[in-house]
Amino acid sequence: MRILYLLFAVVLLLFQAAPGSADLTFADTAECRSQGNFCRAGACPPTFAASGSCHGGLLKCCSK
Repeated sequence: MRILYLLFAVVLLLFQAAPGSADLTFADTAECRSQGNFCRAGACPPTFAASGSCHGGLLKCCSK
C-alpha cells in the first residue's frame, strides 16, 4: 500500500509543468504584454479593443 503513495507522488511530478514553461514563447505575445496589454481567446471585453495577435495568431491582443 505504501508503494501507491510513492507512485502517486511520482505521477504528480511527471505531469507538473516546468516553471516558466507557459511564459512568453511567441514574439507577438511578448510584444503585446510589453505594451501593458493582455491576450484573450475570445472577443476582447467591451472597454478594450483588439490591437494585434498573440500566440502565433491564435489569440487576440486586447488594449485599452
